[in-house]
Amino acid sequence: MSQDYNNPAFKKLLKKLQEESWQLELLISGFAIFGLFSAYTPLKLLYIEANADGNRLIAFIYVIALISCVILTFNLLLHVVLRGLWIGALGLRYVSGEIDYESLNYSEKFTNYLRKRVGSFDRYIARLENYCSVIFAISFLLIFYVFAFVFTIGAISLIANFLIGNDELDPYGKIIGIPLVIFMVIGMLLAFIDFATQGWLKKKKWLSKIYFPFYWIFSFITLSFLYRPLVYNFLDNKFGRRLSFLLLPIYIILIVGSSYQNKTSNYFNRSLNSSEIIGDASNYEDLLTDDTDFIEKVTIPSKVISTNYLKVFMLFNDIVEDDVFDYNPSLKPEEDIRGFSSDMIIINELSWKERDSIRKVYMQTLNDVYKVKIDSIEHNSEFILTQSQKKQKGFETYVDLSNLKKGKHLMNLTRKRIHKKDTQTIYVARIPFWYFPN
Repeated sequence: MSQDYNNPAFKKLLKKLQEESWQLELLISGFAIFGLFSAYTPLKLLYIEANADGNRLIAFIYVIALISCVILTFNLLLHVVLRGLWIGALGLRYVSGEIDYESLNYSEKFTNYLRKRVGSFDRYIARLENYCSVIFAISFLLIFYVFAFVFTIGAISLIANFLIGNDELDPYGKIIGIPLVIFMVIGMLLAFIDFATQGWLKKKKWLSKIYFPFYWIFSFITLSFLYRPLVYNFLDNKFGRRLSFLLLPIYIILIVGSSYQNKTSNYFNRSLNSSEIIGDASNYEDLLTDDTDFIEKVTIPSKVISTNYLKVFMLFNDIVEDDVFDYNPSLKPEEDIRGFSSDMIIINELSWKERDSIRKVYMQTLNDVYKVKIDSIEHNSEFILTQSQKKQKGFETYVDLSNLKKGKHLMNLTRKRIHKKDTQTIYVARIPFWYFPN
């Protein structure tokens, strides 16, 4: 029957489902809100871990998942509140019926005003029903909008990386890639303008001819062919158009509002890195107690060191490996296998002996690049690859403090880099600590 959508019996079934859809809406909203609240903290934890480990692509995926969770949670909570108000209004109507303005015995001025502004109670119920149904439907439509934005940015990034940024395809990669990126950027701007103006580009005869190729291509990139009927069903309704206009500024206000925070100083805020006069909690392992705390860059065990040695842990990420490759270009492989790949596919066919030899050279180079200083004195250090207490991969070394004086000191982790054939030393991290041996 569903194949013949013009069949009167099918239309009757749809009408019946529409009248009873509020029950399904509440059921789905309840389960969805519970699932979203349950998923938010694990997703945030995974994002923090991926971001700390330098997995930018994975971190970006988790950001999109978190944004989708927030949007759905906000909309569905609003839907549940309005549905509750709607059910309450229905129950009140069963008890007292319509609003009897005469029985209120107000003055003629207030009675006329209330009749005009408040109106019929049935109209109020009908408007609540419209709000609830539209908000429930648009909640999931907004997620498609988020995906559309992500896929568009992803398509531009892929073209830039695999065509323009690929030296093996020069000069053809740039000849093909640059016009494609320009086309994508123009198409993205036109699609946003058309979205924000609710189809203004489609209404102008000469503009619509220019916009149509962009619209056709972006319908596949953004997967809009999957949800396009929902969009146009909103836009052909006056109430849907008004709500669509309100949503964008509401979300902009929410994003801007969430950026506000209470500032207690003109010179010190929450996002300060450790230095000679600042101690950031993220640099001390004993302060990383919560499940959401991860090593971001470099750590030492504590602010107060009572042992005659100091452990220094440096997180391993792409930046560290790039520093090693820049200092020793011979270590850089012909094919960089970092990123997503399957362990079932053998990409780098090195023997165990060759691999072990390269690893030793890699670690020697790393120890040449990265040095540990206490105050201004360089100490012997030899990093090895290991895992932290947080199960994060990194490099660890131990520095002898037996000849160090008691009191405050500054641990400096530096790295060498070759810039214009000159070797320069720059700071990676500066962490203050106090040395009081037992």
